Amino acid sequence: MQRKLFFTIPIVSKCSIILAGICLFFSMNTSFAQTKWSTRMADIMLDVHKDSITYKEEGKRARWDYEQAILLKAIERVWYRTGDAKYYRFILNNMDAYVNDKGEIKTYRYDNFNSDNITGGRSLVMLYRESGKEKFKLAADLLRKQLSEQPRTKEGGFWHKQIYPNQMWLDGLYMVEPFYAEYSKAFNQPQNFDDIANQFIWMEKNARDPKTGLLYHGYDESREQKWADKTTGVSPNFWGRSIGWYIMALADVLDTFPKDHPKRKELIAIYQRLAAAIVKYQDPKEGCWYQVVDKINGKGNYLEASGSSMMVYGLAKGARMGYIDKAYYQNAKKGYDGILRNFISTESNGINHLEKVVLVSGLGGNPYRDGSYEYYLKEPIRRDDLKGMAPFIMASVEMEIAEDLGVGAGKKVGLDNYFNHEMRTTREGITEPYHYTWYDGKDSGFTLWGSIFENYGAELRTVSTAPRAENLKDLDVYIIVDPDTKKETPNPNFVEAQDITAIENWVKAGGTLVLMANDSANVELPHFNKLAAKFGIQFTNKSINMVKNNVYEQGRVTIPANHPIFKDVSKVFVKELSVLSVKAPAKATISEGNDVIIAVAKVGKGTVFAIGDPWIYNEYLNGKRLPMEFENFKAAKNLSVWLLQKGNTKTQSKK
Repeated sequence: MQRKLFFTIPIVSKCSIILAGICLFFSMNTSFAQTKWSTRMADIMLDVHKDSITYKEEGKRARWDYEQAILLKAIERVWYRTGDAKYYRFILNNMDAYVNDKGEIKTYRYDNFNSDNITGGRSLVMLYRESGKEKFKLAADLLRKQLSEQPRTKEGGFWHKQIYPNQMWLDGLYMVEPFYAEYSKAFNQPQNFDDIANQFIWMEKNARDPKTGLLYHGYDESREQKWADKTTGVSPNFWGRSIGWYIMALADVLDTFPKDHPKRKELIAIYQRLAAAIVKYQDPKEGCWYQVVDKINGKGNYLEASGSSMMVYGLAKGARMGYIDKAYYQNAKKGYDGILRNFISTESNGINHLEKVVLVSGLGGNPYRDGSYEYYLKEPIRRDDLKGMAPFIMASVEMEIAEDLGVGAGKKVGLDNYFNHEMRTTREGITEPYHYTWYDGKDSGFTLWGSIFENYGAELRTVSTAPRAENLKDLDVYIIVDPDTKKETPNPNFVEAQDITAIENWVKAGGTLVLMANDSANVELPHFNKLAAKFGIQFTNKSINMVKNNVYEQGRVTIPANHPIFKDVSKVFVKELSVLSVKAPAKATISEGNDVIIAVAKVGKGTVFAIGDPWIYNEYLNGKRLPMEFENFKAAKNLSVWLLQKGNTKTQSKK
């Protein structure tokens, strides 16, 4: 109505026109202004680099390098955070442009032995899992081949590049080790983790300054470089971004580093020492870090965006994951607020930029870089440099997660792997459990749902034995999905009387139980229904939403407005589900006509949630197939919050 009145008033003052124009601009950009920084900047990058990832204004040609690699990793983090597959498609399209069907990588030569070129392998490993395209595995193998032949120091550390003999740089730890770890886990090469740990251990041993606790940018084992100290071999200064690369490498490697590996504790100890050191050099007023970290009052020194973003990411993620004290989150928050104040600029059209990212800093080469204080300050800075933008997006994701951690803090969510215990053999010959497990990263798994729970502060558990009081007592939420039939598992574990008693008692004492069946042809219902009956619920043999091909609308389930569980969701996709029959204490909470789709029961102090399909596994959260109009990802977040808030009253009373 306001817009119509504006255009129908015949005489309007100049000031009124300007004011109306401002109002119209802000009304058009309200949703953008409310967008989280991670998605806002990611969307800008998708638009700027829609054809290829490069610096077009500088006339640079697109090539395989670590700058595109780190941006793609940041975009991947946003995809997992939002479930919006436009981010996945951006990564896939970029990698498709470089990798042919033989696994050959355009513009890449492995025999250059440049550690920078390894970084993009992380996207290759992810895409092989997500797309199944063999070419991505072949390309990842090629990068692994480079590592197997990469020149090393006498101690065993990877040379940063062949053209920099005998040298380890902090940068190289990020370029190599996260890929090395993710490849090793994906393709069952556990023997590599000792080597991965040693790279961090040797780098810290050789580059750590005992006085400040900071790490020097580089180390020359031969002591031949002019920049190298003739006694220690280290470079002269502490460059902010190089330390940032190192702490990000630690944060990401620990995601896949085996929890039972004897050197995991050493990596965490390194993390803790480094965190303690870098916060001492955080600017007390602005919260950011300087180009040369320890020279806070140095002439010409300046607060720099990429190193600051990396420090924030490392501190925030380390605090969230428990690698460092949770108090470091306050340092991360102070740093992030400083980044927003000091480095974010906004055009008149609302588009944001990241300012004051140093273009590059290195050691040696031609012209020679001596690592002096003056050298680091004379390197040019660039707006929206990918080496700053990508860490800023990743830091933003971490800070956005941190805002939600209180929802499930201290809660434990258990997922059954006893009644549902299907096994598969991968193309690499690895036998593993799959189908609705926390650790199945393919379409059939619950990794995204698990990530949602973790991002709300909850701890994931796998219940791989029969449910009993002793293994249920610490759980706040217990999820049972799709119990096996004999056609799925040769010797399935059916739900028996002793199981039912243990689960019923746990619910009555305050537990929150989730029951997810499947269409009757693909789930063991007779025994499962004996458990469900204790709560007034039955999974019937009637299946609805039988979707043909990709006619997704046939799987539509409408969510009523202001639903107590799915507060801001209007439509989800649930395919081939078993209709429920309910009686007291259960109540239908979502129905289609006379068909009950979701029911909830209050039993004693506890709660039971039931639906006739595992509808929020990866395939229907990652957006790769399901149109975004179906809000399964948002619904999974809503459900997770609801379940965590119900929690276990016994557990809550202890806190």
